[in-house]
Amino acid sequence: MKVFYAFIFLIPFLSISQIKGTVTDSSGEPIPFVSIFVKDTYTGTSSNVDGVYSLDVKKTGNITIVFQSLGYQTNEVSVTVDQLPYSLDTTLQSETTSLDEVVVRSDENPADRVIREAIRNREANRLKSSSYTASFYSRGLWRMDDVPEKFLGQEIGDLNGSLDSLTRSGIIYLSETVSNISYQAPDNFKEFITASKISGDDQGFSANSAEQANFDFYNNNIDLNNRIVSPIADYAFNYYKYKLLGTFYDTNNFLINKIEVISRRPKDNTFNGVIYVVEDQWTIYGLELTTTGQNINVPAIKELTFAQDFSYESQTKDWVKRTQNITFSFGLFGFKGNGRFIANYSDYDFNPQFDKKTFGAEVLAFNPEANKKDSLFWKKIRPVPLTMDETREYVKKDSIAAVRNDPKYKDSVDRVENKFGALDVLTGYTYRDSNENYRISYEGVIGAGNFQGFNTVQGFVLGSGVNFSKGFDDDYNRTLYTAVNFNYGTSDDRLRYDGRISYRFNRTNRRSITLSGGTQVSQINATNPITGLENSISSLFFERNFAKFFERDFARISYSEEVANGFFLGGSIGYENRQPLQNTTDQVWFTQSDVDYTPNNPLFLDQNRLAFIDNHDLLKVSAGLTIRPGQKYQSYPDQKFNIVNEKYPTIRLVYEGGFAASNSNYNYQQISASIWQNFDQGNLGRSSYWVNAGTFFNADGISLVDAQHFNGNQLRYKLAALNPYGFGLLDYYDYSTNESYAQVHVQHDFKGFILGKIPGINLLNYDLIVSGKALMTQRKPYFEVSAGIDNIGFGSFRPFRVDYVRSITSGRNYGAFVVGINFGL
Repeated sequence: MKVFYAFIFLIPFLSISQIKGTVTDSSGEPIPFVSIFVKDTYTGTSSNVDGVYSLDVKKTGNITIVFQSLGYQTNEVSVTVDQLPYSLDTTLQSETTSLDEVVVRSDENPADRVIREAIRNREANRLKSSSYTASFYSRGLWRMDDVPEKFLGQEIGDLNGSLDSLTRSGIIYLSETVSNISYQAPDNFKEFITASKISGDDQGFSANSAEQANFDFYNNNIDLNNRIVSPIADYAFNYYKYKLLGTFYDTNNFLINKIEVISRRPKDNTFNGVIYVVEDQWTIYGLELTTTGQNINVPAIKELTFAQDFSYESQTKDWVKRTQNITFSFGLFGFKGNGRFIANYSDYDFNPQFDKKTFGAEVLAFNPEANKKDSLFWKKIRPVPLTMDETREYVKKDSIAAVRNDPKYKDSVDRVENKFGALDVLTGYTYRDSNENYRISYEGVIGAGNFQGFNTVQGFVLGSGVNFSKGFDDDYNRTLYTAVNFNYGTSDDRLRYDGRISYRFNRTNRRSITLSGGTQVSQINATNPITGLENSISSLFFERNFAKFFERDFARISYSEEVANGFFLGGSIGYENRQPLQNTTDQVWFTQSDVDYTPNNPLFLDQNRLAFIDNHDLLKVSAGLTIRPGQKYQSYPDQKFNIVNEKYPTIRLVYEGGFAASNSNYNYQQISASIWQNFDQGNLGRSSYWVNAGTFFNADGISLVDAQHFNGNQLRYKLAALNPYGFGLLDYYDYSTNESYAQVHVQHDFKGFILGKIPGINLLNYDLIVSGKALMTQRKPYFEVSAGIDNIGFGSFRPFRVDYVRSITSGRNYGAFVVGINFGL
């Protein structure tokens, strides 16, 4: 066994066409992520975290190898390679800088002079690499440390063999990608992945892609959830201070300025670190910049560091990116760890012959055999050697996967997990057959998922169900899902049930068909503007039963698919029998002296009059077309991932009709259209809008169920942030209509642009979000504006948002605060 492991560790270095070795500093310590390349070529690699490298060369002879790393003096080593493989270790001396070359002026910071020139030439330098092809290699690793054994009472386990049983630490994700990339400014990008590997998953495809790793600091902003300002952005001086640490000459006799980048405000959307700028050319020589989770509004991230290394190419007289390394650390709710993504660029061609067919909507594609490459292939093509830990991880995970993929092992695991326990009657039970890819589940009668809350029509509602799912391929490309759900109302003493069967044909265009039917209690507004838990709290604690319900018996068939890239078609046809419901309970936990429960009637009719919904039948038909202009997509061998193009809005057209109603007055037709878009505003944040309009035909006497309702809100708390496409103070049914209507919603999230610049407040790391909304129906128009503070909390726990909403409609000019609690409910 020891001989076997020794052989495995040597695998990365056994190649017949490599120069290999180790890069160390003057004290003998290894230097990670050193850029190593053959001078005046685009053949290159980088060292791993242990300083070990492997450089693929095509022929023997006289070669000059360049070793370059920020913080060290570049070393050019000329060697005569008489045979391959060839061993070459080298030592890099610490970087030495001086201020001798700096022309000091009493009225200007010397670093500011360099940055001003870099900003002035930013766009020209960005466009120098406006068209190229290249080879790309990426490796990603996530490690977790001291993972708790339980979370919220649930066993964490060993995460598929990733965690050591004693230390509860280990690598949970390790993957590699090799691809060919093509780029043409400003936004044409194409990547073809030739090889992909994930430890322990021989069917998986790595998520490491070149486009996602394309962080260009010549752009004004870097998109990291927040738009983080580049140190050489046009408006960088509003965000940064600079200090010249020194200068030095590189091996090409260029004067390099080493400049410290200092954020003016600690929690602004900024970096801190060092950037190297080439004198006279004003290009980036290299950088090492760090931001935090507070800067990017992802509290779980502690630090995120980018390191990029560029080299000068004498033939093109350009500086090209050789390596990029991203390291990060994270921690949330007792889970902590770190990771890194390394990227290596080689074989550049800056004069590619692109044609009209080179680029299109498809931005990523895979060789169908990309995840089938063996170890011999990876030995030959991997430019950055594996570390000992990474090699062990592949051996361990592949061994575990081999065992766990064995049908006998799956059967043994299923036998253990399929044992029925006494409490399963209450908590639920699942029977699995892992070899046949199916499972049968009983949902139980207790738990958050089965308690459906309280309402004045049913009382407390308990639910459960039975479902069956089956995958017909190893990757679950085709799936069948069936379910029967039932619920019981304690006050109306009714058991209701419904079921559905759904079949997905593939994961490419996601064609699916669903049959459903049964009996349901539904909100009159089908978009459910008030959740079950919100209504329960509002009713039991404050005696306000805002949710209004009706009952329907129904049978429906639905179909949907992406008929062409960016064109989504769906529709349904079904029978419905609608029935009125009345309150059956006035139970309340805290009686309010000034309010009482209202009837289950949004129109507030006298209880002695006829029900607002009478018993009637209807055949309901709907069809919708969604169009995403300019949609890009990634083609995986077994599925397609769509990418919304923010340059263009999304458009949705909907037709809905009621036919063959038992009361002919209930027949109707409605058409509507919506258009929405989210887009970046640079350092100013992100904006969005949604415009919706529609009209009815022959709908004078239709049921209230079929009227157009709007997403209102009468609560002062929400178990989610205010809906950007809903209203903050609009009554739920006051503006419901069977005539023409239009609504406009506009929102802007400043992403720290304003609050991040106010002394004192900027330490709180809050976001300011403003919005304006308008609704036009046959009534007087309704308008409201709001301003909200998001990201409220402490430490990494920041689920709260507070909005002040002001209704400015004539006759009802008032305002209120609304608290949002984002628990994902």
